[in-house]
Amino acid sequence: MPAPTKTARRSLLVTTAVLSSLALTAPLSHAAPGPSPSTSGSPSPSTSGSPSPSTSGSPSSHASGGPSGKPSASPSVTPPADMSTVGGERLGRPGTQVNLASGVPVLPKELTARSWIVSDAESGDVLAAHNAHWRLPPASTLKMLFADTVLPKFTKTDTHKVVPSDLAGVGSGSSTVGIKEGETYTVHDLWLGVFLRSGNDAVHVLSAMNDGVDNTVRQMNAHAEELQALDTHAVSPDGYDAPGQVSSAYDLSLIARSGLQKKDFREYCSTVSAKFPGSTTKNKKGKTTRGSFEIQNTNRLLTGDSDLSVYQGIAGVKNGNTTNAGATFTGVAERGGKVLLVTVMNPEKDGANEVYKETAQLFDWGFAAAGKVEPVGELVPPRSAARASAQPGSDASGEAGGANAGGAEADAGSKPVASATAEGGSGGMEIALAVASGVLALLAGAAFLVNRRWPLPDLVRRRR
Repeated sequence: MPAPTKTARRSLLVTTAVLSSLALTAPLSHAAPGPSPSTSGSPSPSTSGSPSPSTSGSPSSHASGGPSGKPSASPSVTPPADMSTVGGERLGRPGTQVNLASGVPVLPKELTARSWIVSDAESGDVLAAHNAHWRLPPASTLKMLFADTVLPKFTKTDTHKVVPSDLAGVGSGSSTVGIKEGETYTVHDLWLGVFLRSGNDAVHVLSAMNDGVDNTVRQMNAHAEELQALDTHAVSPDGYDAPGQVSSAYDLSLIARSGLQKKDFREYCSTVSAKFPGSTTKNKKGKTTRGSFEIQNTNRLLTGDSDLSVYQGIAGVKNGNTTNAGATFTGVAERGGKVLLVTVMNPEKDGANEVYKETAQLFDWGFAAAGKVEPVGELVPPRSAARASAQPGSDASGEAGGANAGGAEADAGSKPVASATAEGGSGGMEIALAVASGVLALLAGAAFLVNRRWPLPDLVRRRR
């Protein structure tokens, strides 16, 4: 579309988002996804005829790649009629939202997820969505919010000796990386455990280092509000099933987009495998030694599986699976200069890798539709970006007083790393970190627009 028209559309969308956010700032401590009345949800003329999830299927039991929790009240099988409109009015409608036109490919016809969203990670354009703001249990995808909140607080080389109280809150049946009491780990080790093995034990140790689980959860909820992820309410830092713990496909994409600004976040979420410290033992001569074992990323689009190939251009980010949430996943991939984010929540169709298969289908559609399809909304920027852009004397990047918008690492001007691998990596990959500059453009009144190139891995992999 012509530039002035697009600017006007963006201004209207963001103004709507700002007004919506003011109405949605009430605490969500009791926002459990309870039953909601059935709605007609009749599609608009520009809505595709993609099928809605069936109500007959129940989420599978927990699998590796997400925490497992005791079953709680299942979320409603019908999206609420009145959902948030952050990012655009159409994103608050139930059902599939897409602008089909000449030259725009048809959406995949076998999607069964309760909620999904396809967006441009750099511009923030939402290319298509299905129940984008439906508040659902997030499972281990909530670890993205945990990481985006806690990663900046410690350096990789910081160490911590694990005491029993650090692991006291790890839920029964949780996915773990194998942390042992009395052993010392670096922060780097712990984050590998979080991202690769979705280790709830690693999450709880890092939370203990961050003045405890309660403090960490408070910070996570404050950070979600800053990101305008207003559908999200954290109860546990690891995504373990808990009453009132919810997020949405829209919010998980916002959170991933924020996390991917951080170099360490990008490195960890795109690492295929690494060495993790084992137990300390003494050999026959009395010499103390510490072994290690290999851990592999549970993101099957990154590692592949017997019935699933590695997705071309995949760079992360996080998967999850619990009894209550079913399978959830947020992925980022690059192809042909386009970087897309896809979030899929709770496919109804049975199958251990169904969430990845539906994600891959949506990625394929998004790359084919990019540049052809008119967006149905946008991923809004953090609130601090609005404050920065409104400050007198803000520079061209929207950074007032040198503060990076959205709390991101100020690495946009750093030199690309030619081949970055996780320390202690084994059988993994080498990734080139490409960094480009960002731009904040001021619009009229309180409306603002973020249009920046988010620094993502170059996705150049050479398996050893």
